[in-house]
Amino acid sequence: MTTPALQAHGLGKSFRGVDAVVSLDLEVAEGEVVGFLGPNGAGKSTTLRMLLGLLRPTTGTASIRGHRAGSREARADVAYVAGDVALWPQLTGAETIELLTSLHGSYDAGYRDELVARFDLDPSRRVRSYSRGNRQKVALIAALATRAPVLLLDEPTSGLDPLMELVFRECVLEAGGRGQAVLLSSHLLAEVEHLCQRVAMIRQGRLMRVAGVEEMRALVDVEFEITGDVGDLSGVAGVEEVTSLVDGVRVRVHGSPGPLLAALATRPVSALRTREASLEEIFLSFYAPASTT
Repeated sequence: MTTPALQAHGLGKSFRGVDAVVSLDLEVAEGEVVGFLGPNGAGKSTTLRMLLGLLRPTTGTASIRGHRAGSREARADVAYVAGDVALWPQLTGAETIELLTSLHGSYDAGYRDELVARFDLDPSRRVRSYSRGNRQKVALIAALATRAPVLLLDEPTSGLDPLMELVFRECVLEAGGRGQAVLLSSHLLAEVEHLCQRVAMIRQGRLMRVAGVEEMRALVDVEFEITGDVGDLSGVAGVEEVTSLVDGVRVRVHGSPGPLLAALATRPVSALRTREASLEEIFLSFYAPASTT
């Protein structure tokens, strides 16, 4: 069997008896880009820090390419970008990139120069004069230039303008194409839809669901108007949610809507509409209940 580029098994972390992450199981293969989604406080950053070896797990294990997270071998194989980087204000952008890449141990100087141009960064300026977006560019250029086999990206496009977000997406797709594994924590669901093959959703420290983006988007909304009582649809194959509307019913279906349409054939339906649910709607359907507690 091929060793996963990244693996967490039963991974958990508690702070003073409060669970931040609970028994998390996750694997990312070489060349795979996986989105890591969840609201603030869900446990995303804590998980990434355990994968980096910056936090010691309370339970379970984490590994990078078969090596224990935080070990010398694992550190050599991973690059990390935080959502709001803290850099040395007195250094120039070029000096900061040089320092970050040299701390990693190896980097591609030619690719670094290409990234500086693609991200439209002036490396001669001191970091203290950079905007938040330019500081993010420095961190991204340094991480990508290492060509590390595993990239851990925690809200990496914070502060970037839309044009630079597109450059970032291109770079991540290229990294995946070269066989690098990417775990991308993001609030930008359009970013996840464009970049990721799978999505891992975490809520209150627990991994709720891991599925392919296409599988997640297989949820279909069927809305119909009725002239009478439509009856109970909860037992129809694929039906996940039934919501009453002013003049009808909305039914959320996972997979083919065929069984639902067959069930409606004998019921008083006067109009029917179907549409594919967006990843944003799916995300909100997972987390909206949690926000009210």
